[in-house]
Amino acid sequence: MKIAFIGGGVMAEAMIKGILGQGVARPKDITASDINPERLSALSQGYGIKTSADNRQAMEGADVVVLAIKPQNLKEVLDGIRGQAKEQLILSIVAGASIAAIAKGLGHNLVVRAMPNTPAQIGEGITVWTASDEVSKGQKKMAQSILGALGKEIYVSDEKYIDIATAVSGSGPAYIFLVIEALVDAAVHIGWPQETAGELVLQTVLGAARLAQETGKQPAELRKVVTSPGGTTEAALLQLEQGGLRALIDRAVIAAYEKARILGGK
Repeated sequence: MKIAFIGGGVMAEAMIKGILGQGVARPKDITASDINPERLSALSQGYGIKTSADNRQAMEGADVVVLAIKPQNLKEVLDGIRGQAKEQLILSIVAGASIAAIAKGLGHNLVVRAMPNTPAQIGEGITVWTASDEVSKGQKKMAQSILGALGKEIYVSDEKYIDIATAVSGSGPAYIFLVIEALVDAAVHIGWPQETAGELVLQTVLGAARLAQETGKQPAELRKVVTSPGGTTEAALLQLEQGGLRALIDRAVIAAYEKARILGGK
């Protein structure tokens, strides 16, 4: 499979790393284009792939073209490559950009829209994706193999779930990082040494997530198990509930969802 990346940022690099690591494609079959020559040099030296400063040139001969650019650059990029795609599959990871918008901008209907997240950098990501009606079964399998190299992938038949995934799993790592920051700060505040506070919190977060994953139990059930009546955990959770943690998270996710829709012109 030959793959071209339009854009060489963090997510593009994560995808390239995963694709090569899982043997989905070989370095000689991957080309990346970007306006930043330093990024192209880093990708070429780091992964042995081909690079180009010309998007149209990078697309030549590719089976799949990955759009890995910022939403604000989408129109300019689509205008620049319009008419270049023939039977190629366009795989977009551009936040908020609908299949219809990409198809219209390119004059090309073979489009997959996906929302990966940053843990893809270590093969622990999750990607939600969908495809236009014109995409063949074979092309869906190609998309699945690319996205599966980043971690887990979930196919949805309704595109509305992509904007929802953008707000939950796409932006979600940042929410968790903020919680980790806050826990580390709190640990230091009450006396834990700064140099090991991160280790304490990270393993707690990792262990809790793995426990939920391995047991298959609902988070509410696991929370009740660790919350003894009149105990320390109950005292802490009471503060979080009184502070409106649930409502705050709900508002945050809704804000991200609405922003994704605005970016997509909805």
